[in-house]
Amino acid sequence: MISFLLRKTIYSLFVILGIITIVFVLFNIIPADPAKMMLGERDDARQLEKIRKKYNLDKPILSRYFLYLNDLSVISVYDKNDDKINSIDILSFPLKKKQIVIKKPFLGESFFYKEKKVLDLILSVFPNTFVLAFVSIVFAIFLAIPIGVISAVKKDSFFDRFFWIFGSFGMSLPSFFSAIIIMWIFAYKLNWLTNLNVVGSLYEVDDLGRGEYLEFKNIILPAITLGIRPIAVIINLTRNSLLESLSSNYVRTARSKGLSESRVVLIHALRNSLSSVLTASSGWFASMLSGAVFVEYIFGWNGIGKLLVDSINNMDFPLVMGLILFIGVCFVFINILVDIIYSWLDPRVKIQ
Repeated sequence: MISFLLRKTIYSLFVILGIITIVFVLFNIIPADPAKMMLGERDDARQLEKIRKKYNLDKPILSRYFLYLNDLSVISVYDKNDDKINSIDILSFPLKKKQIVIKKPFLGESFFYKEKKVLDLILSVFPNTFVLAFVSIVFAIFLAIPIGVISAVKKDSFFDRFFWIFGSFGMSLPSFFSAIIIMWIFAYKLNWLTNLNVVGSLYEVDDLGRGEYLEFKNIILPAITLGIRPIAVIINLTRNSLLESLSSNYVRTARSKGLSESRVVLIHALRNSLSSVLTASSGWFASMLSGAVFVEYIFGWNGIGKLLVDSINNMDFPLVMGLILFIGVCFVFINILVDIIYSWLDPRVKIQ
């Protein structure tokens, strides 16, 4: 287990380094001048020089790349008079002219949000996205797996054919389209019955001055919208994997021992069929966790997806770069967890 985690950690670090490099190159070959975009109509030569110096825009691209890696690293080296030292949480070890610091990754400061730290902005909305993604994937799994099991047991029945059609339709349905339809039906036309809001986030501000409060009903429609496609995928995967397991030798052996059909299906066959389901679920959860851009934006859910759209509209390059890096790290981390869970679900998978 330790050697597996070590190998995975090293591999993940190289993957993250690749993501960092691609993101940096893409956002530093843009012909527009970020300093001018920040200042807008207020730009003058003195202000432009100050902004370029602050964000290292006056340095060669290779120097900026290594400075960017230094900011992202947990262990970094800065000049003692560097202004960044006062803007990040650090544990410092002073040298003669430099200072070694142990810190959180510094993703830069936002252009648009009055120079707030990018990491703080991301972490402020990440809980909302996590709650939405978790509710959506749990809703999808608990609904789809039983349907997939019944479809496999009752192969070629009306039930099986109906949900095969539903699965095909659900997988092909774009999220932005289903979001608009679900919003229009349940929050607009049937509002008198559902009392659901057209838009809204996990936290709302009371108009009567009582501050922020939790509004759990706002999660219902975006969670259903996000859950439609994974439900369709998980139903088909569960059905096909279970059918394959039911025709295997170990299931025949279990039946020959006189075990009940429900025990054979649920205990022996289903557990070994969940590997592919886990892969699909983890992939969907990672994408949801990384920000369901269209769904969050349409429903006004204050999460990573909405923040990404807003940062692109505002041309806030540090925030866009930080969000993309955060999304990449989420995918890498979830993939490691999935590999570990694999060994528990399928004894044939060994972690060495």
